Amino acid sequence: MQNRREFLASSSATLLAQALATKADAAPPGASGEWRNRQSGVAYRQLGRTKFMISEMVMGGNTIAPDNYEHVLTAVDMGLNYLDTSPAYGNGKSEAGYARVLKARSRDQFFLNTKVSLWDINRGKIFKDIFDSLPDPEKAKLRTQAQDEIERSGALAPDYVCDYFPGQRGETTDAVLANLMEKKYGRRLDRHKNYKQLILDSIDHSLKALGAGELDLMMCPHGASTAYELEGYPEIFDAFETLRKAGKVRYLGVSAHTNTAAILRAGVKSGHYSVAMIAYNIVNHGYADEALADAKKADFGVIAMKVARPVFNGRNNGTKDDPARVKLVTDAVPGPLKVPQKAYVWALRNPNLSAVISELVNERLVAENLPLAGSKS
Repeated sequence: MQNRREFLASSSATLLAQALATKADAAPPGASGEWRNRQSGVAYRQLGRTKFMISEMVMGGNTIAPDNYEHVLTAVDMGLNYLDTSPAYGNGKSEAGYARVLKARSRDQFFLNTKVSLWDINRGKIFKDIFDSLPDPEKAKLRTQAQDEIERSGALAPDYVCDYFPGQRGETTDAVLANLMEKKYGRRLDRHKNYKQLILDSIDHSLKALGAGELDLMMCPHGASTAYELEGYPEIFDAFETLRKAGKVRYLGVSAHTNTAAILRAGVKSGHYSVAMIAYNIVNHGYADEALADAKKADFGVIAMKVARPVFNGRNNGTKDDPARVKLVTDAVPGPLKVPQKAYVWALRNPNLSAVISELVNERLVAENLPLAGSKS
């Protein structure tokens, strides 16, 4: 006869299996592609034209540090095979923490991505300095043009932008202003130094910090808000080709919290980008679904981030969860799973996504959330 603990474990397994059964199909075990750390019972999907077979849930790096990385080893041992980081995360602590992971586990167990965070910071500073030097009438004209462009784009509609962090809307305004000024004043700049060389130096710094010889993927821009950021800077592609030919980076990607449909379309159109990591969830999906489907047709890989953020304030930043938004996901995924788990299950029902990303900040969240990347049978 089952004791209470055995009964609860069996019931939990049954409920998890029922949730997993609603997900979109993963890649079959015999699918061609680049497999790493493949484990029985874990579902993997192809990351677009990279042919990387990545676990349906991948590891975010914002909280990784030299004193907070051992749960990453647990996740890798469970079948997770994609790590995401950035030199901006923890002011370098994330890459230093992942360096410990690289020492503890074989490099061929996972795909590794970092971002060129300084690109966005430097671009913003350059054009802020130019803006501050302009006469007041020119500033007012640029602000009006930027506001008009933002309103036409619809990028800051409440259920599109979702306000994942303070300053997100300001980032969008700053990006549009920078675009306008780049078109008008960009000739003032040393483009090689401020654009191409900055990327080369950033990746070299990241490789050294990580203790890695090669990145599978680099993302630049890190946090694009407009399509022009992907279209107006050929130096990004020049730098990527230099790094690719040097054997330092394999593929180019972009990340975006805002205006995600425009970012996806620009990435596909460019021919240079292979992957995007975008904010995608049950609140904003209607704005991006068509672009996401087109990306899939173009063999363009997409990882969903901020999947649970609009329905679960895991960072306890003082805001309250919106009951109407929470109801969206609890209605879509009934049953006893926790709200963030439901959000991940909901996203993984979409066959146009390659994976969802979660910070998985500790052993408990690895144990709770990573099983959602389990195979359906």
